[in-house]
Amino acid sequence: MNWILHLLAALGRNVLSALAMIGRVTLFATDTVSHLFRPPFYAREFGHALIQIGWLSLPVVGMTALFTGGALALQIYAGGSRFNAETVVPSIVAIGLTRELGPVLGGLMVAARVASSIAAEIGTMKVTEQIDALTTLSTNPMKYLTLPRVLAATLAVPVLVGVGDVIGIMGGFLVGVGRLDFGAGTYLHNTIDFLEAWDVVSGLIKGAAFGFIVALMGCYFGMHSGRGAQGVGRATKAAVVAASVLILASNYLLTELFFSA
Repeated sequence: MNWILHLLAALGRNVLSALAMIGRVTLFATDTVSHLFRPPFYAREFGHALIQIGWLSLPVVGMTALFTGGALALQIYAGGSRFNAETVVPSIVAIGLTRELGPVLGGLMVAARVASSIAAEIGTMKVTEQIDALTTLSTNPMKYLTLPRVLAATLAVPVLVGVGDVIGIMGGFLVGVGRLDFGAGTYLHNTIDFLEAWDVVSGLIKGAAFGFIVALMGCYFGMHSGRGAQGVGRATKAAVVAASVLILASNYLLTELFFSA
């Protein structure tokens, strides 16, 4: 009987801890967004974050999209050949990339690269008391460190997703024409005919949500980093894990919202 009580107590502690974490992150996100409407705004920090998050993430997102589009074309062709439906390859590749794979894989790649970087940077600043120094100089750390990164990620990731969609569709095109014997004109015609504007727009909206999540998790765990190298390491790991899980969870919720009908 005692082991059941201990099990229930441990379960209750974990649930309460998770709820407390959700509350802290929600308050942190609300505080971050509220600073968007209050001066000052640090344009230099925003520009630096935009380059770090957007431009420098383009190679990894582009390579991921290229090989994903090619592999997706091969898989759809192999599955469609069982039902004599090989002609659906261009349309399914385009729809799958723009609706799901482009935003999700792009978000996960950015989470691996950016959330870890932000958490490590801000965590190191906390350990070395640079954040305390900012407060001493009457500079709000949330406005100087968090807001520029969150805003830059929210704006940059949809652009990365759009570029990744184009590169991924090109990857499918190259495999379809070079490996699966599709005509170039036929492949492009089927892609354009079956791809709708909402397919692309929904993926870009997802990209904005994922960018917000990635930067928010990096800033939150960096700001709440423990002392020493181990504390920074744990904050970095937690930021990547939390961002990845939240991206997958929010992807389902957004998909349900956009396409449930």
